[in-house]
Amino acid sequence: MAVEHTLRSNFVFAPPEDNPAAWQASLETFRDALAHAFPDAFLESNTSGLRDVPVLDFEIEVAPNVFVTGTAALPAPDYAHVSIIDVTAHAAALFAQWLRDSYVPSPASVRFLSSFIMENGDEAPWPLPATGDSTEIEAVLRSHLAGTE
Repeated sequence: MAVEHTLRSNFVFAPPEDNPAAWQASLETFRDALAHAFPDAFLESNTSGLRDVPVLDFEIEVAPNVFVTGTAALPAPDYAHVSIIDVTAHAAALFAQWLRDSYVPSPASVRFLSSFIMENGDEAPWPLPATGDSTEIEAVLRSHLAGTE
């Protein structure tokens, strides 16, 4: 099954299930990292309606004219996830590379899942490649969207 380059999905990035504190994350450190990497970022603190926890809503330009909108929920060291909304695999890969290379302490500590695959009944997260550029990450995201390994 070929995955179109224009297919859009939501993606969730999280630390490994067996080590939920791996990111050592907080909303403050994530906000600071976004503000440093993306000076024109839109950043707004809110409260999640789903879990009544603090979240950070953001919109960033990950490449010229490539915008990513998302929400980070990092209320405790052992609970963290970052969701990005309605993006192509290309835009998601650019964000994922930044997250892996510039924010999380270990490149092997990011797993992901897409709403597209979850809607088809698969809720098993995939590991984000620990190495490689955004093109290589994009290939993995496309494989995920196609439901192949």
